Amino acid sequence: MWNKKLKKSVLGISFASFLLVLGACGNTDDENMGNTENTETMDENMEGMDHGNMDMSTSGEVPEGLKTAESPTYEVGTSAMINADHMEGMNGAEARIVGAYDTTVYTVSYTPTTGGERVEDHKWVIHEELQDAGEAPLESGTEVTVNADHMEGMEGATAEIDSAEETTIYMVDYTPTTGGEKVINHQWVTESELSPVQ
Repeated sequence: MWNKKLKKSVLGISFASFLLVLGACGNTDDENMGNTENTETMDENMEGMDHGNMDMSTSGEVPEGLKTAESPTYEVGTSAMINADHMEGMNGAEARIVGAYDTTVYTVSYTPTTGGERVEDHKWVIHEELQDAGEAPLESGTEVTVNADHMEGMEGATAEIDSAEETTIYMVDYTPTTGGEKVINHQWVTESELSPVQ
């Protein structure tokens, strides 16, 4: 009699434990499915963006040695239209100028330090964001180390100079034409990428 009760108790406990384990597995699968859906949604949102991993807002800090422009076409505090599509919602947005600097800007190609596909013709990296760059401008094909974190995996990456241009560059605030949060202290937009507000 006692053995029968013991057997029933053991079977009951085993069955209850099995149900608990099964339930826990089910919850884990549901959570993983939710994470997969979130990842897929994020991937879809990144499509169509030239620089999906670009940090849209910055602290506003500028590299050491960067010279403020003495007489920029667009004065700090004024507005201008952006004619560039570095990222979704930028082209056609009205920008407020928060900084204007004279320097050499580069388009560069590099492989992110975090892995992934090589980034081609990234706009823009300025001379002061290159490690031990020497005299500007650098020639196309020159290998440099980037000291800027505009995009994930950019800082510390070895890059190749694609093109160079001496110009006035601007740091700007703007609200994307596609909606969303205001972008603060975006680095960088060149003078040729701006036009007067009509």
